[in-house]
Amino acid sequence: MAGKDATNSPIHIPSAPFRPGDTSTFEQWTAKPTDHSMPAINCSAEETAEHAAGLIRVLSDDNIASGDWNRDISAEDLRLGLEHMVRLRIFDDRMMKMQRTGKLSFYMRSLGEEAVAIAQTMALENQDWIFPSYRQPGAQFVRGRDMVSMICHCIGNEEDNVKGRQMPVHYTWKEGRFISISSPVGTQFSQAVGVGLASQYKGLDEVTISWIGDGSSSQGDYHYALNFAGVFKAPVILNTVNNQWAISSHVNIATAGKNFAIRGIPYDLPSLRVDGNDFLALYSVTKWARDRAAAGFGATHIEVLTYRAGAHSSSDDPTRYRPQDEAQCWPGGDPIERLKSHLIEIGEWSDEQHDSLEEKIDSEVMNAYKEAVKFGDLANGPYPSSDHIFTEVYETVPWHLEEQRKEMKRWRDA
Repeated sequence: MAGKDATNSPIHIPSAPFRPGDTSTFEQWTAKPTDHSMPAINCSAEETAEHAAGLIRVLSDDNIASGDWNRDISAEDLRLGLEHMVRLRIFDDRMMKMQRTGKLSFYMRSLGEEAVAIAQTMALENQDWIFPSYRQPGAQFVRGRDMVSMICHCIGNEEDNVKGRQMPVHYTWKEGRFISISSPVGTQFSQAVGVGLASQYKGLDEVTISWIGDGSSSQGDYHYALNFAGVFKAPVILNTVNNQWAISSHVNIATAGKNFAIRGIPYDLPSLRVDGNDFLALYSVTKWARDRAAAGFGATHIEVLTYRAGAHSSSDDPTRYRPQDEAQCWPGGDPIERLKSHLIEIGEWSDEQHDSLEEKIDSEVMNAYKEAVKFGDLANGPYPSSDHIFTEVYETVPWHLEEQRKEMKRWRDA
């Protein structure tokens, strides 16, 4: 027997506080943008204890920017951030429609989390390394990846730059320093620390950023990464994205604590907890962490507090394990609507401009899809050659793999 009513169970197994049919009630945030000052970049971990236990915000509930973390971000950059977020949401919607009509085998959306990768990547330098999880594809838009290339990968046609060796949405993009998304969750954290240390060893002005989900923080890789980052003062930004759900497991399965940010303090990592639906706050804390790493003061651990508004993936039905309207109850609101409202408030945007932007991007996505399917589609191909199973791993293919390749060709070409 499991759950909050399992009073006679010999072990305690947490259950989600609300299930289908219940009414979700989140505690309303009392945190204000003026609550936490911005510490010096050479601060100790202990000096960020309040930041880890609290919540860093820049936008208030009425979307007015204030507080010490309110940086002088130009209206032009804010509009660009809004455009990237709108682009990601429309792209996700179109790709889900493709999956539902059999034109794509699998997909994962970033609904409600669009600000995370976009704001944080915009706060980085182009030479910085990105080790994403599967809800950070928006970083590629910031770095300028061609949408046709992204769709070709998801379809798995002959122009797929991964050559069919990864699942859809497991992007990799060498030119943008966007490292392959991994199906085994959590592995990217340790890898990110390793690359950061390599950059440090070479004396390069490069910082590495990575994201992990709240569920994945139960993996050993999470703790290995924090320990190595703390001991060796790696130039890395380690983000735990607490979006409340890991597939159908509630966040209370991942930790018995109140939050994730405070986990970094014992590893001697300055740790911050930030509103993950506040574009300005995300940009600001990431810029702070980047400045700290670049100055040689080491890593920063960040908890990004947000909510996964959609399904875990195209294979998931969240109505089976949580209330259908739970996303609307989240006190952090919608990241796109919040930044849009802020820009309107300061006289730098309008509803008419927003409608026009959505129309433009919807056309952009459709045109990209039409271009991508010229190189093949899921139903009809052409697909990447099976020869690619044996390429791009070894400079000289070992004899046993060469024998396997020859056997594969005999069967394929018979």
